[in-house]
Amino acid sequence: MGAAGSKLEKALGDQFPEGERYFGLENFGNTCYCNSVLQALYFCVPFREQLLEYYSNNKNPADAEENLLTCLADLFLQISSQKKKTGVLAPKRFVQRLKKQNEIFRSYMHQDAHEFLNYLLNELVDILEKEAQATKADQEITQKIANGPTSILSNGPQKEPLITWVHKNFQGILTNETRCLRCETVTARDETFLDLSLDIEQNSSITSCLKNFSSTETLNAEDKFFCDKCCSLQEAQKRMKIKKPPQILVIHLKRFKYIEQLGRYKKLSYRVVFPLELKLSNTVEDADAEYSLFAVVVHVGSGPNHGHYVSLVKSHNHWLFFDDENVEMIDESAVQTFFGSAQEYSSNTDHGYILFYERLIVSSTS
Repeated sequence: MGAAGSKLEKALGDQFPEGERYFGLENFGNTCYCNSVLQALYFCVPFREQLLEYYSNNKNPADAEENLLTCLADLFLQISSQKKKTGVLAPKRFVQRLKKQNEIFRSYMHQDAHEFLNYLLNELVDILEKEAQATKADQEITQKIANGPTSILSNGPQKEPLITWVHKNFQGILTNETRCLRCETVTARDETFLDLSLDIEQNSSITSCLKNFSSTETLNAEDKFFCDKCCSLQEAQKRMKIKKPPQILVIHLKRFKYIEQLGRYKKLSYRVVFPLELKLSNTVEDADAEYSLFAVVVHVGSGPNHGHYVSLVKSHNHWLFFDDENVEMIDESAVQTFFGSAQEYSSNTDHGYILFYERLIVSSTS
């Protein structure tokens, strides 16, 4: 990496961002799925900053128990505090912890990057929620001791779900609207998401995939909807809308599809255009939410059970290509080579799989 590192430094020259570090990650046999996602998360700057801030405020080495959150924070701190600008690091502690905690990632088989991202974000949320509950319980005990015994049972209102800094970055809200075709009553149910999984079609775009995601579906025959107002099963129309767009929009393209006739999964190499700037127009709020692409996890290979993962990352207006230990600069125009193939059989097997968009703060002009 020494040569590659110095090559990257030469390529950036005076434009090398102040205080930034570009480090490749060592691969432990089959951990490219992990490395590619870790690079995307590291260059999700608000997430990185909040993770490091959390770590500096909660470092208690005496009794602190190691978990995925502390291992991730430790790795990010290691990268950001390197004296050299470029190089290679081995995310050994993090990978060991991941394998110890979840047997899915223990084998040397090909793993799914999206499954790993999903598991990691949910795990971080769990750790933060447990810590917050423990702190709250300690405070209540201290309060009880200070106030003396009390016989009043606190049966107050239901507690609000805790919103952690992971939620603040990645969580959005979907609303599932169902309209009874007999009485016209609309039932809306909200659900949260940390990423959106989209079905894909050949020669399509993220915008059209999002439109399909929010398209109206008719529930009839054996799929009828139980309407509370009619007190019976009725035909209805259902649609999913984005009620609250997240700060960081993570889009997972469903490139691996189960084919009944084959009895196995097949990789869809479809060409799906993902723009550098994205407007979300199918939101409940009238205003469009505008986003900018900053990372892409790419699956390389023709099938779902083998292959390789790399990532493309935008940092300080430069695009970088991370392939395990190797890091190089690429031109912004190269991003479009990862859209997919317009033909069924193509020699190009490098396809965008997970997209990371950051919400733009649009200045309101009155």
